[in-house]
Amino acid sequence: MKRLYISDLDGTLLSPKPEITSHTAEIMNSLARKGMNFTFATARSIYSAVPITSALDINVPCILMNGVSIYDIKNESYVKNEFIDPSASLKLLDAYERHGVECFMYRIDKGALTCYYSKLTSRVMQSFAEVRKNEYKKPFVQCRLEDYADEYTVYFTTRGRYEELYPVKLEAEKISGVDIAFYLDVYDDSWYLEIFSHKASKSNGLRFLREKYGFDEIVAFGDNLNDLPMFDEADVKIAVGNARNEVKSAADFIIGNNSEDGVAEYLMSSFS
Repeated sequence: MKRLYISDLDGTLLSPKPEITSHTAEIMNSLARKGMNFTFATARSIYSAVPITSALDINVPCILMNGVSIYDIKNESYVKNEFIDPSASLKLLDAYERHGVECFMYRIDKGALTCYYSKLTSRVMQSFAEVRKNEYKKPFVQCRLEDYADEYTVYFTTRGRYEELYPVKLEAEKISGVDIAFYLDVYDDSWYLEIFSHKASKSNGLRFLREKYGFDEIVAFGDNLNDLPMFDEADVKIAVGNARNEVKSAADFIIGNNSEDGVAEYLMSSFS
């Protein structure tokens, strides 16, 4: 049986710092040498996901931005991207503006991912951008977003308080052609609202990997609400001990916390 193990990153495979611990890296790379097929699915983009997992031997393309992109780390290339229709992007930008919510808009053009924004007055959004500029060298472009909301647009994300983002979420749910991830940040009390093509999800990304690479069984690890679509497609669903109750309820098994290298410890004891 050809089996794929796939894990969420933040709150699941990564420690609370967040990082891949040396203990997790040692176990995972040892199992990869024994033939384990492993990859990850994350809301992160290429700019933070690839560096933060660089200690691991990732031998299957990963799922980025909640399923927007399938990316082959070894060959440094996108395998597949799901784009948002320009008319839907313009409706989203209108909703953000009417509710006074700032957002980042992502485009993938000629194989390169760029993040666009119009203004950053929110402390939370400024912090989000600074970390990604300084630590991950993500390219940011300030512009009038409507001028760049074309056929290469793939993703909208914003971070803030629940009550600020919820009205935009409600409007986005009525826009044809897009889907939404709305969940609490695992590191603080802010919320993420992420919007992408209705064809993009961790579930669809996982289905693509299953069909393209011929996996007979998929074992998935997660902790947060945006992992539930991945659980829908997985054959075996595993929640870490620090997972939200909704994720634990959907899981077949509950293992150790991410602060205890829970995923790696489980794989060390169960992989054969």
